[in-house]
Amino acid sequence: MPKKTLQIETGGFYEAAEENGLKFERSVYNTTLLRYGLLHNFELRLGWNFEKQGVKNNGDNGARIGDALNGLYPLLFGMKIAIAEEKNGFPEVALIGHLFLPFTASKDFRPETTGADFRLSLSHTLSEKSSIGYNLGAQWGDDNPEIAYIYTLAYGYGITDRLGFFVEVYGDFPEDSKANHLWDAGLTYLLRPNIQLDVSGGTSFTAGQDVLLSAGISFRIPN
Repeated sequence: MPKKTLQIETGGFYEAAEENGLKFERSVYNTTLLRYGLLHNFELRLGWNFEKQGVKNNGDNGARIGDALNGLYPLLFGMKIAIAEEKNGFPEVALIGHLFLPFTASKDFRPETTGADFRLSLSHTLSEKSSIGYNLGAQWGDDNPEIAYIYTLAYGYGITDRLGFFVEVYGDFPEDSKANHLWDAGLTYLLRPNIQLDVSGGTSFTAGQDVLLSAGISFRIPN
């Protein structure tokens, strides 16, 4: 993030999965992430989600089972540090880390312990119109002592000066549970030099997510 520049990324998504006659749904209405360039190689990150989770019985006219959970997820507070620029075939490298603060969450989503994640982020320019990025790291939270190793592999292509396409594969490897592997693909549109729209959809290779639909907007101040 350029120094003294604020970027606001917000939007929402919906995901659902069916298992044993039950439908698990999650709707996130606000995925706001604030990114501020404090130094030329250091940015602060602050994010907060408002969401709703529920379970329905597919065999009973979609009747809801129990009360839906809704409210604010723990606030995300973190940073991104640029380590190296892309040069002579070596990728651009950055380190990203976050804490998830329990006292900032609503009752339905408030854990007893602080969560965290960190990842090494790398990216390569393939051509004037395409690039590839990949992340490797780990995360833990929601009062679960089990650490999960995480990854992301993403490819982006500029169809025109304003319209872009991307596809990504991502997932995690919990220490004592089955791995989760997912994918999504979508489009970005540069509405103005400092405003970008995006839409995407996806699903999982493994059990756990049948559909994912997402839309968002990001803009920078100043442009």
